[in-house]
Amino acid sequence: MRWTIGDVSDRGFEALRLSMWGAFRLFGPDAAYAVCVNSIPVEAAREKAGDLPDGFLWHDATCEVPEFLAAHFDAGMAEGCGWKFAPLQFFPDRYELSLDNDCILWEMPGAIRQWLETDDARACVAAEDVAPYFGQFGDFCEPHPRNGGIRGLPPGFDLEAALQEVLEAKAARDGQRVVLTSELDEQGLQTAALQRSGHPFVVTTEEVTICSPFYPHQPHLGRCGAHFVGLNARHIPWDYYDRPADDCMTDHWNRHRSTLYERVGLPRPK
Repeated sequence: MRWTIGDVSDRGFEALRLSMWGAFRLFGPDAAYAVCVNSIPVEAAREKAGDLPDGFLWHDATCEVPEFLAAHFDAGMAEGCGWKFAPLQFFPDRYELSLDNDCILWEMPGAIRQWLETDDARACVAAEDVAPYFGQFGDFCEPHPRNGGIRGLPPGFDLEAALQEVLEAKAARDGQRVVLTSELDEQGLQTAALQRSGHPFVVTTEEVTICSPFYPHQPHLGRCGAHFVGLNARHIPWDYYDRPADDCMTDHWNRHRSTLYERVGLPRPK
């Protein structure tokens, strides 16, 4: 298991804590767990995350963006999502499940169970989305909605080669260097790379909702988990139905917070 965390909101760190506890309950002490930290000191990130099970590795990944990818990111690291590739793979010789820090699981999705049990050495895991958001890579992806918040890779999977294949194909078609500028670009690149390698097992939005108060996202929790998109932002600079989006997000998080603690096996927050 691996997560990526940077200089996000306090709610983002609370979600990370819940995500880590949820994963630990699902996969137990025999799994390996790593948190890849960027942009802030590792000790500061660890402190913000709060009490956690023993055995979690905290790793400074600020300088570990792969060289072949670094040249394709804009100054903002594709709205910060480029940090998911630092490092590209943390456990390359094991089944590696990557979760966004704001993606919290409390039951095993069927796709992940199938992935761990399959004999297909190239089988991957992806997550369903509520709509296809692939940025500039839309033409390279199948028309099924996919989300980058959950990614599973089998042992020995060559993610670098898969990503390079997509980048080279797009550069050849467009006649210019590819520059990733948004979260949607990162999501499209990952989706295209995994789809070219086969047909990933897909965690459905019934199992893990794309959870936020903003349509077309889903305001409710899924059967197995929820991905709280937008939670990491310190400030959302727009209104939603004449109400500050920040207030909508705060109410949404507070509405589910106690239930989340309960589902990952922690005492209800005060």
